[in-house]
Amino acid sequence: MTIIHTAPFEVRPASPVLGAEIVGVNLADGVDDATAEALRAAFWAHKVLVLRGQHLSPDAHVRAVRIFDEPFDHPSWLHRDADNRLVYVFDLEKAGTASTWHVGGTWRTSPFHLESLTYQVVPAIGGRTLWADLQAAYDSLSEPFRELLESVNAVYNAYPGDGTYNRPPVTETVEHPVVRTHRHTSRKGLFLSSSALRLTGGISAAEGEALLPFLLAHAASPNHTVSFGWQPGDFVLWDNLATWHYAVNDYDGPRVYRKVIGG
Repeated sequence: MTIIHTAPFEVRPASPVLGAEIVGVNLADGVDDATAEALRAAFWAHKVLVLRGQHLSPDAHVRAVRIFDEPFDHPSWLHRDADNRLVYVFDLEKAGTASTWHVGGTWRTSPFHLESLTYQVVPAIGGRTLWADLQAAYDSLSEPFRELLESVNAVYNAYPGDGTYNRPPVTETVEHPVVRTHRHTSRKGLFLSSSALRLTGGISAAEGEALLPFLLAHAASPNHTVSFGWQPGDFVLWDNLATWHYAVNDYDGPRVYRKVIGG
């Protein structure tokens, strides 16, 4: 195993592409400025950070996210922690809609910057989560293809959701470019989700119908992925503008966790 000694903690990459475990940080106690800066650098470099055995309270979870970004208050989410409305609670028997490749917040003009989870209850077997690096997926496209995508947008439902399975008919939509330049690293990457309704921009409707399935399959290539399994107390944070993720639906519940969104 490759271990990167980055004072005052260790970074253990989980794959050559993305993802790392951070060892030697206790987020519940808070971190000093130097540690916070090093954590942010590791986050932009690896895109998915896992810190095992943190057992964060809801308030500590929010403080941990604030190291990286300002927590987001969802306008319509129903299932929240009783004492901290920035914490969204989940108690699932199956992964549901998370068992597709997706990014969060496509309903917003500016999607979420990051997402994070703390696990309280996990299945004995299964329930891993996969992430794919959308910047690596972009890099592996040919130059002419990358140039074509510069003018292409994806169209999504503008309904924000409320944490239930109730999805009214699409009445409003929002568009996002399928190529995004990262706000911190300036690296280009694909930006898309399986919930995309269609592609538009400098291509015809027929071209968009042919192009969208290719992009979804390409971005989900195993060559761009990493996966993690979970234990109670684990904390994971991921870059929602550089990755997409997939909750493997291979378990029988329960699976209990909290989510805090950044940006």
